[in-house]
Amino acid sequence: MHKPPKKQPAEHKMSDLKTSEQQPVTGCLLSAAFFGALGSSFIYGYNLSVVNAPALYIKAFYNKTWIERYGEPLGVETATLLWSVTVSIFAIGGLLGALSVSVIIKVLGRKGTLLLNNSFALMAALLLTLGERAQSFEMLIIGRLIIGVDSGIALSVLPMYLGEITPRHIRGSIGQFNSILICFGVFTGQVLGLPELLGQETRWSYLFTFLAFPAMLQLCVLPFLPESPRYLLIERRDEVGAEKAFQRFLGKKDVSQELEEVHAEARAQDNLLTASVFQLLRNPAVRWQLITIIISMACYQLCGLNAIWYYTSGILREAGFAESIIPYITLSTGAIETLAAIISGLVIERIGRKPLLIFGFSAMAIFFSLLTVFLNFQDSLSWMPYLSYICILAVIASFCSGPGGIPFVLTGELFEQSYRPAAFMIAGIVNWLSNFAVGLLFPFIQEKLQSFAFLVFVVVCVFGSIYLYVILPETKNKTFMDISQSFAKINKIPVTSPGHETELVLSSKPGTVEKVQDVVKMESCL
Repeated sequence: MHKPPKKQPAEHKMSDLKTSEQQPVTGCLLSAAFFGALGSSFIYGYNLSVVNAPALYIKAFYNKTWIERYGEPLGVETATLLWSVTVSIFAIGGLLGALSVSVIIKVLGRKGTLLLNNSFALMAALLLTLGERAQSFEMLIIGRLIIGVDSGIALSVLPMYLGEITPRHIRGSIGQFNSILICFGVFTGQVLGLPELLGQETRWSYLFTFLAFPAMLQLCVLPFLPESPRYLLIERRDEVGAEKAFQRFLGKKDVSQELEEVHAEARAQDNLLTASVFQLLRNPAVRWQLITIIISMACYQLCGLNAIWYYTSGILREAGFAESIIPYITLSTGAIETLAAIISGLVIERIGRKPLLIFGFSAMAIFFSLLTVFLNFQDSLSWMPYLSYICILAVIASFCSGPGGIPFVLTGELFEQSYRPAAFMIAGIVNWLSNFAVGLLFPFIQEKLQSFAFLVFVVVCVFGSIYLYVILPETKNKTFMDISQSFAKINKIPVTSPGHETELVLSSKPGTVEKVQDVVKMESCL
């Protein structure tokens, strides 16, 4: 009878781990992370801030177009409605993009979907740039919808791609390229929107032309980089292609260890094709992973960072800053955001995902509480607005230290290959619905609660911190199989070694129970 290979001694495993940690990061991997994020996350971040600077000029364009069409000025209510639709339709497009991900990714793969997504960015850039010249505000609204679709697809596919191409000891750091480029996109939108650059009445449409550049750069580079080796091996059954992809990403010839890790995951899902959203929702083996992602992604949007932008300019005015220099001071928010995201990416593999998330949400709760106090005393003391502004910067830095990027990393880590597309679809839906809810409800919350509005976000941040402390296991430097195992106890799913991976598929494929039992018996006899 064939004898199974001997178990690798612990000291050998440690030496393998040290070797992998000493393995230099390849140019191929860095290129995939940077250019993948440049044509995806950067565009999303840029669109979060790009409409702020030209808002008055866009509204004036709407009014001018309305007069030319109908011979009368745009009514106040109609103007408000048009502007609200222009801003909020971005989130609706994002939701549509997230809903379409699992279908597109099944046909085109991770890299192919990112490449296709550039067509949405180029189409949106064309509509948004030519809208003024064509005297059509409808083109601007449709353009915002399309760039929303682009962002919805990007925020689901890019973290999935980066998580699957990266060695586990740097998976968090490479995954943070998503967050860093979002923040850099926000900062770039703020810089280009300055009056000296494109924030002028005659140049504002070129702010949207800029969208084409990162998309074109990604189109030029990404075709020459490999597809996700996990996708190639598990879903395409292309072992040769997967081996070549691993070799290029890792910069070494012997990738047998990495291939075996993927094979182990493939064996666990041998009777399970890519799961649908309905299958994922019904499967008790991944129930708490799914709840964790839903809560993490909801807290990512509902923790109050988007609402901060409503207050920043007003607090600066209260502090006595001249209106002409407020845009330049506001740049500090984008700079702090980018810096905090970079630092998070550098320390995530040492500190871990869980501590950074808990620290970020807890610090946000503290600074939101202080901000509430300072806002209530803002009229009493002349120097109080300065403290309010420091709190705003601290909230932004706290957000980007963990909550701003790690939920996307976790979505890729908590699920194995067959569940990952459906998990990202659900995470995307929660993300964009929460984004839309904040934009829709915060003005009403602000009107009712005034300066106490931020206490709502304190509750969200505290809840997120407590939940993550109690439920979330640390995932740094673990395989996807190890992470699934760590949830087995809370999911009340028995895990049997050596065939433990097969247990995770039982609940979604009830007809395979007998087959799995046979496999376990055979393995135990070997």
